[in-house]
Amino acid sequence: MTVSQPLIFFFTDFGAQGPYLGQMEGVILATAWQARVINLLADAPAADPLHAAYLLDALAARLPPGVVIVGVVDPGVGGDRRALMVESAQRVFLGPDNGLLAPLVNGDKDARVHELTYDPATLSASFHGRDLFAPVAASLVTGQPVPVSPLQRSEIVGVDWPDELAEIIYIDQFGNACTGLKADCLPTSARLRLGNVQVQHARTFSAVEPGGLFWYGNSAGLVEIACNQGEAARRLGLSIGSALEVS
Repeated sequence: MTVSQPLIFFFTDFGAQGPYLGQMEGVILATAWQARVINLLADAPAADPLHAAYLLDALAARLPPGVVIVGVVDPGVGGDRRALMVESAQRVFLGPDNGLLAPLVNGDKDARVHELTYDPATLSASFHGRDLFAPVAASLVTGQPVPVSPLQRSEIVGVDWPDELAEIIYIDQFGNACTGLKADCLPTSARLRLGNVQVQHARTFSAVEPGGLFWYGNSAGLVEIACNQGEAARRLGLSIGSALEVS
């Protein structure tokens, strides 16, 4: 795969601090100096491929075709889990076979799934983002061959996961709680129950009085619980994995 302006996106749970993102970018630029590396998200749910997977699926839908996305939420790094390359919607995704890429595959009947068989000379036990996925991303955007073996869709982890997840999958710095539900599949008349609290729909923050709770379709196309000028997650005691009911 070669594009005129190579773009590589990172989706990780590494956090913005520390050396990890910089090390991955350095590996890429050492061989693909013309590439532009963009940090899509560095605070995905930590060591939690299930909830991170639905967020990655939603965010990737807004990316341009022809890009490479490196997804690393990988609590099984160094173990026997496979490394994957998924081709979907004219984009290439690299990541561990732990469910992180499953919603992408489940939602695209034309997705092509491969096991990465690349065997780098140096592969640390704990940092496959740098030693495995970053070099492969660099090879892809420079048109170099990447060793892969085809897989059946049914062989990957997460193939049996639901299309949507009625749980909190991400909480941002403002305390907004993003769910794994697709906004265009939920009527605006729906009410969300979180514990003993019911939340109604509003189009956006300014449609609600200060301090008011509501749900809306966020910019990634997912249902999000928010509080105008407040922190919904703190108000409702929400965390990653908190369940909700729709009525």
